[in-house]
Amino acid sequence: MTDDLVARAHAFLRGHTRADLRFDEHVRPIKYVIASDGRLVAPVMVAMLQSVDTVLFVPEIAEDAMEVQVTLVPFEEDGPGGALADRWRIHHGDPPDVRWAHMDIDAARFDESVLDGDALVQPNPLSGDEPALCRTMNADQDDLRRITVRFAGTRVEKPVMVGIDPSGFDVRGQFDVFRVPAPEPMPDAGTAERVLEDMRNTSRAGEESGSPG
Repeated sequence: MTDDLVARAHAFLRGHTRADLRFDEHVRPIKYVIASDGRLVAPVMVAMLQSVDTVLFVPEIAEDAMEVQVTLVPFEEDGPGGALADRWRIHHGDPPDVRWAHMDIDAARFDESVLDGDALVQPNPLSGDEPALCRTMNADQDDLRRITVRFAGTRVEKPVMVGIDPSGFDVRGQFDVFRVPAPEPMPDAGTAERVLEDMRNTSRAGEESGSPG
């Protein structure tokens, strides 16, 4: 298990917010977010919590899917975990289920290799600065729209940046959440501010010259 493989697997997991969850003989699509401590969070069915065999297929069941063996740990929305539920709502809106769980990653299969779950649970070093970074980017929707076109190849008419981590950031549209990869790692707030400003300037220049974005 090389550092490069772990980095690619973690970026892949970060790069999606949808998956198919297999619990016993059942399969249901879910939407998830990643908490500041690196755990996955999602609203779940009671039957999912009762299952002893739960596997997440990211982004869906397919031959090339990332398979993540998870253990669901329930939490109450009106307790200390309420902020986790709020984070999910900021990304996805109203939840389809009333139960909540964070998912401990036991192991994963990615790119024909098996990875230890602990390697994929990585705290977000930008979590403390995330609200301020999002506010700055959301101050100009035109800039954010240009960036999503330029760096994600997706046009979102009313984009809202809802999360950021060292490998990129998440933009909520009307019906979905889109991933915008960063052109370079953003390990701290200072680097993130510089990278985001560079992305803004590149996108503006591209639009002025008539190139995509």
